[in-house]
Amino acid sequence: QVQLVESGGDLVQAGGSLRLSCVVSGIIFRIKTMRWYRQAPGKQRELVAGITSGGSENYSDSVKGRFTISRDNAKNTVYLQMNSLKPEDTAVYYCNVLSAWNPIWGQGTQVTVSS
Repeated sequence: QVQLVESGGDLVQAGGSLRLSCVVSGIIFRIKTMRWYRQAPGKQRELVAGITSGGSENYSDSVKGRFTISRDNAKNTVYLQMNSLKPEDTAVYYCNVLSAWNPIWGQGTQVTVSS
């Protein structure tokens, strides 16, 4: 059974930084593209960043230059380093992987950025 467990969310002031982690089990992590999404209250879930098995990264325009996605295949973990946080980054952050073409989600971790 595939499981994703996120952690690292917190309350932080605008301009601050956080690092989110997502530990993955139940799949061959190193061959999978991993993604981070977020969902703010009253809004649709949106893609924030992704990283392929080869390490290629992509970002939404709203976080480009501020967030960095990375992975540690030895630890089956994907990270999201978030710098220069803004109040509009407030959301529940989820990591995501496809398993047999089905999206698998973690429980999410809350990030709140105060102004």
